Amino acid sequence: MNSDIDFVLLWVNNKDPLWKREMQKYSSKSISYANNKNNYRDWDNLQYLFRAFEYFTPWVNKIHFVTYGHVPSWLNINNPKLSIVKHSDFLEDYNLPVFNSRAIEVNLHKIPNLSEKFVYFNDDFFILEKLSPNAFFKNNLPIDVCISDIMHEGEIAHTIVNNIDIINKHHNRHINTNLTKRSIILNNFTKWFSIKYGKYVLNTLLLLKWKTFTGFLTNHHPQPYLKSTFIELWRLEKNILNLTSSSKFKDSKDVNQYLFRYWQLVKGNFIPDNYKNVFLKRKYVNLRSMNDVESAANDIKSRRYQFYCPNDTLEKSRFTKRSITEEEFEIAKKLIKDSLHTILPNKSSYEV
Repeated sequence: MNSDIDFVLLWVNNKDPLWKREMQKYSSKSISYANNKNNYRDWDNLQYLFRAFEYFTPWVNKIHFVTYGHVPSWLNINNPKLSIVKHSDFLEDYNLPVFNSRAIEVNLHKIPNLSEKFVYFNDDFFILEKLSPNAFFKNNLPIDVCISDIMHEGEIAHTIVNNIDIINKHHNRHINTNLTKRSIILNNFTKWFSIKYGKYVLNTLLLLKWKTFTGFLTNHHPQPYLKSTFIELWRLEKNILNLTSSSKFKDSKDVNQYLFRYWQLVKGNFIPDNYKNVFLKRKYVNLRSMNDVESAANDIKSRRYQFYCPNDTLEKSRFTKRSITEEEFEIAKKLIKDSLHTILPNKSSYEV
């Protein structure tokens, strides 16, 4: 049955006075490399994701909306498919408050009444066309691509390395000859070298020379998971997951949700997707300038994509030349919001 697929969505209201006071209290003691202003900035377009849930994925069983405790003023909290989940409902009291999405991600399996099959969403993952449950799960396994990679750039590079280190810790010849990278690939050959990946199988072929896993192609899209994957990894790696759980702000020692995705891949617990879906129908863009914002708005209105993620990177950083002004942000927000409105102009039952 497909009726048991849940969605999990994280959101924060950066204008909530209580949240702001708490954040300022703790951030004065703990500032890390990955805690930029844009991590918490609200683009005021979340209602379009909920509209997409209703119009494009009406089959979803439950939407678990995870927040600090606040909810948008427009949200219909009485919708029978909606579950409001506060951090205090599933995170340990001694780790609260938390401002680190990774600390929340690694504990998703603890959400009350979460289904075994669920899809994890960030609040900037927009569905733009009608999808069937088979876009996320088939034969009770997640739909995904298993393509080798060698490095990840940007602020999460340290986290990806931490994830891969754990994968290699549990999958190597010193534990069992059947757990070497080569054996794992051979045992699931049609999943690692699926014809659905097209030319991207060359990535995996070229990286076979390395005896350990060097990385996996990472797509910033809605991610299907099995709750049992989280439970298994918590049993095996309780210490590192507790360390991330206790990290109030993003830190280079963290792991994140991709650890659980990589685990599903090396275990063969997935069904291969095709390159058209992954590389042509789904798009992730870093918004580093107003030109990027205008381009993203045009992309959304084009209706060429299943998913679209316009990621806010408009603060000065390694790859962004300058921070945008407050006036520019208001313009950018309106451009993206107007583009989403062209596809989803009508209110959903998730709105009052």
